[in-house]
Amino acid sequence: MSQDQIFQTLKEVFVDVVPEVEIDRITLQDSMRDLGANSIDRAEIITETMEQLDIALPMVSFAEARNIGDIVAVLAGEGA
Repeated sequence: MSQDQIFQTLKEVFVDVVPEVEIDRITLQDSMRDLGANSIDRAEIITETMEQLDIALPMVSFAEARNIGDIVAVLAGEGA
C-alpha cells in the first residue's frame, strides 16, 4: 500500500474523529495535536486507521512520530 493511500485513509479517519477539521487542511507536516486532536482522539485515529488498512502495530511504534508524515511512514513500515 502506498503512502498516499495511507495518508488519504488517515485524513478520512481524522475528520470522522475531529469533524471541525477540513480534510483539505490536513498535511503531512501537521501534528495531530496542532489540528486539535487530544490524546484520546490521536489514539482513536491511529487505531481506526490501522483497522481500515488491516495493519497491526503496537502503539509504542508511534512514540517517535512528530507529525502526520511520521505516522504515515510507520504505517507504511518505514519507521518514523
